[in-house]
Amino acid sequence: MAAAVYQITGYKNTGKTTLVCRLIDYLVSRGVPVATIKHDGHSFEAEPAHTDTARHRSSGAVWSAITSADRTAIVKEKPSALLELIGEAPAEAFILVEGFKAERLPKLVIVRRAEDERLLGELSGITAVAVWPGYHLRKDAVPAEAELFEIDDVQGIGDHIQIKGSRRQS
Repeated sequence: MAAAVYQITGYKNTGKTTLVCRLIDYLVSRGVPVATIKHDGHSFEAEPAHTDTARHRSSGAVWSAITSADRTAIVKEKPSALLELIGEAPAEAFILVEGFKAERLPKLVIVRRAEDERLLGELSGITAVAVWPGYHLRKDAVPAEAELFEIDDVQGIGDHIQIKGSRRQS
């Protein structure tokens, strides 16, 4: 079976990264290889300023790679579309995407505060909503086809995303 792609979305400081890390732990414990793709709304620096590869890029390199016995990192001086990154990920990996709210892939939306509910009416592909403890989500706010989870229900969410993830073309 081809691996799948699933998005974890929500506004800043809603717990996306924490949930993604917990889902990685859960899926890996079940023997599922996981790849991740994260959207950063700001410019980021992939390596410390005075490393050799950072110096290569500051000298004008548009593509820079570094490899060791344990890992490889590639930095491109251009943005990449989500579908391009998905295509570069290992074929056998289940891809967890953090962010990229507007993409049309199956997604979970995290709701921590009242203002977060707005996303439930704006985004497409919502198959799940995760709410924080103590937050009472209006029942009519949850899209008809979506399942509702507590944010700490990692097993329930993990099982859901394995079923609902968009199958990759192999």
